[in-house]
Amino acid sequence: MTRASLDKQPHEVASMFDHVAERYDLTNDLLSLGQDRVWRKEVARAVGARPAQKILDLAAGTATSSLPFARTGAYVVPCDFSLGMLRVGKKRHPWMPFTAGDATRLPFRDDTFDAVTISFGLRNVQDTDAALRELHRVTKPGGRVVICEFSHPTWAPFRTVYTEYLMRALPPVARAASSNPEAYVYLAESIRAWPDQPALAGRLRSAGWSKVAWRNLTGGIVALHRGFKAD
Repeated sequence: MTRASLDKQPHEVASMFDHVAERYDLTNDLLSLGQDRVWRKEVARAVGARPAQKILDLAAGTATSSLPFARTGAYVVPCDFSLGMLRVGKKRHPWMPFTAGDATRLPFRDDTFDAVTISFGLRNVQDTDAALRELHRVTKPGGRVVICEFSHPTWAPFRTVYTEYLMRALPPVARAASSNPEAYVYLAESIRAWPDQPALAGRLRSAGWSKVAWRNLTGGIVALHRGFKAD
């Protein structure tokens, strides 16, 4: 079975997601105890998509995360570098403009989108800072970025329990639910290695984003970061 290493070679990560595409959404629902649905709603509120706006949903996978934007009347582009994910998504939502693309070299012109967003995908990109700069490049002046990513629980006792869950409980659940449980061992390791909320905010500012702020969800298991591109 394919899994990626923490140096996040793009071909390894893409192949890993190709192998989990068919049951990816179901497995996420089980592993998060249904919280992923709550997180998606919060992302949709933060993005605030409106009719006729152009929204880039990066690391969209099968486009489950893209649907709330489409329902507002916005034009949403689900983009991912896993062709397996895109194929599954296209079967389910043939009307959506699925696009293959690498987060560090996006196939879009400058100043294209009113809003750009990425949920649970940024930590899988080999060069986080390059991806943040690319998202900034393709956003219109005055546009916004919303990043939803696993983070660090703010209450120390809960953080300990959560870390134990990631490394002990998550793999057995993944073995029962996923076609590639080894992928979820990598995902648990990548969550533990990811920077905390202030560190990610600093990287957003370094990439050119202004008015950067974040909000913790589920006690900091997930953080919602937001920023704007200056006019």
